[in-house]
Amino acid sequence: MENPKSETDIVTVDGVEARNLVASGHHRYLDVRMEEDFFEKGHLEGALNVPYYSVTPREKVKNLEFIEQVSSLLRHEEPFIVGCRTGVRAKRATIDLVAVGQLYKDISTLKDTRMLNCKDISSYRSP
Repeated sequence: MENPKSETDIVTVDGVEARNLVASGHHRYLDVRMEEDFFEKGHLEGALNVPYYSVTPREKVKNLEFIEQVSSLLRHEEPFIVGCRTGVRAKRATIDLVAVGQLYKDISTLKDTRMLNCKDISSYRSP
């Protein structure tokens, strides 16, 4: 796939496709939920966690180091899927990665993590 150049170029995958891509070893999984959700509510085994938001005493704020943190974990040529619980943060995170001109060759967004049917995934790690 060519590098996505805008929001309309971003590939969105469903739970079955995401599960198959990760299980095949061809894609990594980037979970952008907050750290407590990642550990308390379970995650795919081998998933990377870079929260898109953090919580302050007053509000939820965007992680200003998100791009830098992702870049330190994933090589630009490494295909990966971005996911969260509902897909909203994942889409925003993917748009940000595309907007800053990162040269990721293959980045997809998972529509809805609930679609992963996690109870049926042997690689899903629950708390």
